Amino acid sequence: MVSIVVAVGLLLSALALWLATDSAVAVLSYLGAVAVLGGAGWLMLRDKASETIDSIATPDWSVTVTAMDRSDMAIAITDRAGRLTCANATFADNFGITKAPPHIDADQTSLDALMRGSRDAWRDGRADAGTVRAEGEIWAATLERAGRAGDYLIWRFRRQVSPDLTRAAVEAVTGKLGRALDQAGIVSAIVEPDGYIVAASSGFALRATGEPESDMAHQEFVSFLRQDEDDRISYARDGKNGAPITMYYLPIADPDRAGNDAGDSHPSLMLLVDSGIGLGGGSGDLATAVPNLEALLAQLPLGLAMADRDGLLLFANPAFMRAAGRDGEAPPPYPSDLVVQEDKGALSNAVRRFAQGPATSGDVAVRLSIQPEEPVSLNLAGVRGLGNAAVLLGLNDNSEEKRLKRQIAQATKMQAVGQLAGGVAHDFNNVLTAILGICDLMLLRHTPGDSDYDDIQQIRANSNRAASLTRQLLAFSRQQTLRPEVLQLPDVVSEVSQMLKRLIGEKIRLQVTHDRNLGRVRADPSQLEQVIVNLAVNARDAVQAKGEGRGELRIATKRVTAADIRAMRSEIVPAGDYTVLVVSDTGTGIPPDKIGKIFEPFFTTKEQGKGTGLGLSTVYGIVKQSGGFIFADSEMGKGTTFSVYLPVFHESPDAKRRREEADKPAAPQREWAGGGKLLLVEDEDPVRAVAERALSRQGYEVVTASDGEEGLEYVQRGEEFDLIVSDVVMPVMDGPAMARAIREKRPDLPILFMSGYAEEQLRREIDIEDMHFLPKPFSVAQIADKVAKVLGGSKGGNG
Repeated sequence: MVSIVVAVGLLLSALALWLATDSAVAVLSYLGAVAVLGGAGWLMLRDKASETIDSIATPDWSVTVTAMDRSDMAIAITDRAGRLTCANATFADNFGITKAPPHIDADQTSLDALMRGSRDAWRDGRADAGTVRAEGEIWAATLERAGRAGDYLIWRFRRQVSPDLTRAAVEAVTGKLGRALDQAGIVSAIVEPDGYIVAASSGFALRATGEPESDMAHQEFVSFLRQDEDDRISYARDGKNGAPITMYYLPIADPDRAGNDAGDSHPSLMLLVDSGIGLGGGSGDLATAVPNLEALLAQLPLGLAMADRDGLLLFANPAFMRAAGRDGEAPPPYPSDLVVQEDKGALSNAVRRFAQGPATSGDVAVRLSIQPEEPVSLNLAGVRGLGNAAVLLGLNDNSEEKRLKRQIAQATKMQAVGQLAGGVAHDFNNVLTAILGICDLMLLRHTPGDSDYDDIQQIRANSNRAASLTRQLLAFSRQQTLRPEVLQLPDVVSEVSQMLKRLIGEKIRLQVTHDRNLGRVRADPSQLEQVIVNLAVNARDAVQAKGEGRGELRIATKRVTAADIRAMRSEIVPAGDYTVLVVSDTGTGIPPDKIGKIFEPFFTTKEQGKGTGLGLSTVYGIVKQSGGFIFADSEMGKGTTFSVYLPVFHESPDAKRRREEADKPAAPQREWAGGGKLLLVEDEDPVRAVAERALSRQGYEVVTASDGEEGLEYVQRGEEFDLIVSDVVMPVMDGPAMARAIREKRPDLPILFMSGYAEEQLRREIDIEDMHFLPKPFSVAQIADKVAKVLGGSKGGNG
């Protein structure tokens, strides 16, 4: 409309100019000048508007920080990607700026609440995340969605200052609440832990001294009371004929900090009521007394409830419902509604018994309906002095304690079984060493075709099978000798894939996938192959047990970063980079009641005679000894997935330099030509005999000893040896103790230890220079080759 008016005015002015001058040139010049001036004005206005829009579109965060600078509230702003775009000084001081909410340093419950609040705020525009506990402080967190497009979340954390409960209680007792309680027949006092009064109501002063305005502060509370021979309490002022009173006491402690203040002493609120008079006043009706009592007990951290003599639940505080697994729900009509069907009658009878008998207390074991497998102890106490008889019920939330107890029991059991398995394997290795050695010596006197040759080979083959079982036991007990290397997990999977195809058969399809940019891991490649093979065999058996005969075995390697681990919020896996091996199948699955036992030795879900129960326990031991973690997820009828987390190996520059120097080709070393004097120390007679014969056949002069003390005596007498070959675990004096004593006299003498325990474990415990290791069981050829290699290295390969 404005543009039309301007155009009409411009035409009229041009017409007037033409009539006045009768010159077309003057009119055209006038119109041209107006057009130039109008265009320049339009450009200036457009640039000004553009600048205004740009200034509005680009947020000035410094202005925002200044605007939200508050000392009583921590404020942060995050974008849709979860990045921290702005925070005030209070937030930075208390939470730092390296982490954006909801991923701040707080307990798990708070983090869960913040995550839910974030989702609600993005959806609804605002949310209340409740109470957040971080760095020993309590905050009230709220969220609000903001921005022109709603692309930001404003997080507000208001510090919750713990109230001075003692001062509040004093004001209540000496104020209107105290006078109201006095009128209801309930007198009150605040008493320090040392027994001296802090403050008292006028009703207590009247009953204790006869003067309602008496100053009761700093006087001993019990001095105003007396106790008779029947343990009845009355006011000292009333003498022997005084009416008995009932006393209740409540510690004045912040329920939100009860866990932190468990060891502290607090003042107590003392409530004194004439016996036979209810808390509601008058003759006392329990229904009248309950609201007052409920208000007093509602905030206590202990789970408390009250039922009448008929078993009707009168009230239950939040802690009681939380302990019963009904957090946030309304109390049921009867306490028996919280337990399993089998325990309902017993609990109802117990409530009636404590309500009708004398004021006693006791416990009854019940199973809650939410966890029927875990009995809990329910405390019951008969309550008198409230008019009608009642029963106070106590129940503590000990679910976390039970979980920790189960974990400790499981860990203790696995450790005990592991120690037993390792000890059995070590002793059995000595037996197998003797059997294999004797077989090797007998085979030297027999050739293929002899009547005994095949029998000896059969004995040797069965002994090797027994040796593989001991290796599995050692793997479970994490005492196996590992040869770790820095490797890529897909290379190990590739090495074993062809064998797996033959192992699982043609009906089961093998699918292998790998992520990119996988980190290297440090592990024993042969042991990792055993892990993959054992998991694949279990998958094959699970698929075949399904009855269809066909299925899939999927093997994948995945890259998991430290951020992914933190997002998992696992209490087991520490934050870091991992390469994960995932083995899944489409088999029968594992029942939920058995999945927690699958890594235990000799536990199997297979039919009798079809499994030793050592496969998964071996896998567990290898993974744990390699510094990794293994988890199993299963769904009946759909299959099972095993996930093996191996930490990514990060090599320091110094370690890399040392490795490169060690990898440089060394000067060629000649083989040991034979000869030399050896001291053989072994407490097992068969093992010592086999080793002595094996070494003597190689031309060594062998001196034997049955324990460490005997071996030390040879050296102390001045005998010269080129090498000490010794067992580790021996009676009286073990191998390491003997070796240290010998080294004091012969510091350059090499020592070769023989043991069924893991080399890494022995090296950590022994820590002796120029120490070599030979794992049991060993063959005649293996001990001869090892001795030659040690002598060749220590003597420089003298021929």
